[in-house]
Amino acid sequence: MSTTAPVKQGPATASVRRRRVAGKVGVGRPNAAWALPAVLYFAFFAVVPMLLAFYLSFTEWDGLSDPRYVGLDNWKKLIDDDRMVQSLWVTVLLTVVSWAFQTFVALLLGVWAAGRQRNRAILSAIFFVPFLLSSTAIALLYYALLDPNFGIIRENILGSSSGAFLAIVFVGGWQFIPFHTLIYQGGARQIPEVLYQAAAIDGASQTRQFFSITLPQLRHTITTSTVLMVVGSLTYFETVLILTKGGPGTDTAILPYLMYEAGFKSYDFGYASAIASFLVVVATGLSLILVRLTGFASMRSAREGM
Repeated sequence: MSTTAPVKQGPATASVRRRRVAGKVGVGRPNAAWALPAVLYFAFFAVVPMLLAFYLSFTEWDGLSDPRYVGLDNWKKLIDDDRMVQSLWVTVLLTVVSWAFQTFVALLLGVWAAGRQRNRAILSAIFFVPFLLSSTAIALLYYALLDPNFGIIRENILGSSSGAFLAIVFVGGWQFIPFHTLIYQGGARQIPEVLYQAAAIDGASQTRQFFSITLPQLRHTITTSTVLMVVGSLTYFETVLILTKGGPGTDTAILPYLMYEAGFKSYDFGYASAIASFLVVVATGLSLILVRLTGFASMRSAREGM
């Protein structure tokens, strides 16, 4: 009579068995079906309009008649447009300055809001209020406040290129800093408290803890916030339109305003679509560069598989 010796289960076999059991009881990782609503929403409201704008960039269309295919004429016009280079420079400068201003303030506020200060929750809620307002309402509010005749500052700040530029940076930061503060607050709360306790035992000051612990631990949060800021700054429109009529300055309109001017003033929607497609390419390229340079693409969650 033969007997069969029991088979020992190694770590790999046990791991496979646990995954099978988890799959049977529905504890495993969610499948692709969970992402289907978001994918369909993004495809319908983002991908399809972008593809349509890219198609229109090869046509001549006034918004009423049928589009007429003109090949690369709109793209050649885009390259030869003298205002394009100046507008691109102003747009990039606005993006860089806005990023520096918003990151500095939002990072400090977010780290502070993650602490246990008295009335922290109430103040954090107050800080978040500007983000709940519409960009148009905020622009109209500051347009009235900065009016040289009836505003709080009796100077024509919006009349000069430098003043208008700084006003746009400040108003944009006032609106969007609360959102990025919330991102940094969430990231700072995920930092293990034991790191700060160990640093305090070693005699590290709060400033040293901030630069040696907080900033390194928030590197991926900074990347996420930066990508959102860059894409948002490249698409500034209503705030700039209401405050400065497309400036700052009289001949230094940003790219989104050139798109608006070409489409809704000159009724050249083909050229406007070329500018829009160019903005998409620039924003996507900068986002990919940031992801690659910061190593964000290789980030893995500490709770992966849990």
